[in-house]
Amino acid sequence: MSENTKALSTAGVSIWLDDLSRDRLETGNLAELIETRDIVGVTTNPTIFASALADGDRYAADVEKLKQAGADVDETIEALTTADVAAACDVFAGLYRSTGGVDGRVSIEVSPLLANDAAATVTEAQRLHERVARENVLIKIPATQAGLQAIADVTALGISVNVTLIFSLARYRDVINAYLTGLERAKEAGHDLSKIHSVASFFVSRVDSEVDGRLAKLGTEEASALIGKTAVANARLAYRVFEEEFASERAQQLLEAGANAQRPLWASTGVKNPDFPDTMYVTELVAANVVNTMPEKTLEAVSDHGEVTGDTVTGTYEDAEKVLDAIAAEGIDYVEVTELLEREGVDKFEVSWTELVETVQKQLDAAGEKDSQ
Repeated sequence: MSENTKALSTAGVSIWLDDLSRDRLETGNLAELIETRDIVGVTTNPTIFASALADGDRYAADVEKLKQAGADVDETIEALTTADVAAACDVFAGLYRSTGGVDGRVSIEVSPLLANDAAATVTEAQRLHERVARENVLIKIPATQAGLQAIADVTALGISVNVTLIFSLARYRDVINAYLTGLERAKEAGHDLSKIHSVASFFVSRVDSEVDGRLAKLGTEEASALIGKTAVANARLAYRVFEEEFASERAQQLLEAGANAQRPLWASTGVKNPDFPDTMYVTELVAANVVNTMPEKTLEAVSDHGEVTGDTVTGTYEDAEKVLDAIAAEGIDYVEVTELLEREGVDKFEVSWTELVETVQKQLDAAGEKDSQ
């Protein structure tokens, strides 16, 4: 096992892999990463599945069977993706049990086409949850305005949720409120609160990508000195929000009734700028009770040379506030940036979803041609 990933886990960070494919499952690669890299969970999204299903060889037999059964493209996508998620849940079953349901988790996302439709999101979340049929699945719901209602509604049904595409501190507070509202309703409905878990995926690198581009255009010495600092500052202040909200009387009453705190999850932790250390969104965001979901390239960088020195978040809030104040002083509107990133996040997943549909449709068409020969 990597000493660096072990140190990260010891510091209270749950390491999740931001990738899943049939190849990882069938070759034993996922199981190997659990043993050698301290991986205790997996996240997926439409982009990841679009990449995985583009490799038709691993899925060809299933596509052929689904074609013969008369499945359309949407049914085929759901069948293939839920099968992979269920298989990954089985790989993590031991970790799920040994951590009391905290880790050993695998996420699957509702269609990004439903991001602004709360009712349809709830319906699809229920269907995906039932289809995967594993306790350790997390249903991913985006933190759009409509998503907030869906998060509360799905949580109220006793379903564990991974809230995705959070960029701003204000929206993060809204997400926690939605989770707590869902827990209150779940309690009223008689659900076992201890069985409901949630993570809030706070995106990191995309914040730097957007803000740094604007700072670079300004070209001043003051602006240049701020490059590469916004994302970490934003995430550190998000952790303060986590501490504050779950110390509230409202949250404490639920926790005393058996509920679980909704853990912050650092998402989009691959470093885009080659001038930055390739582990910065991991080593600079170490704190207890957080998840860091990493693409494999980042995971291997941490394993190889990540310097884990313990908590690098608590006690940094004043400096983090100064960074955001300095960004504002340069004329960069934090609210406008985070709203833009949310829209772009949904748009990017919609593009990936379209690519996924096109890829699977081609595979179904090919299977149909094969059958007719």
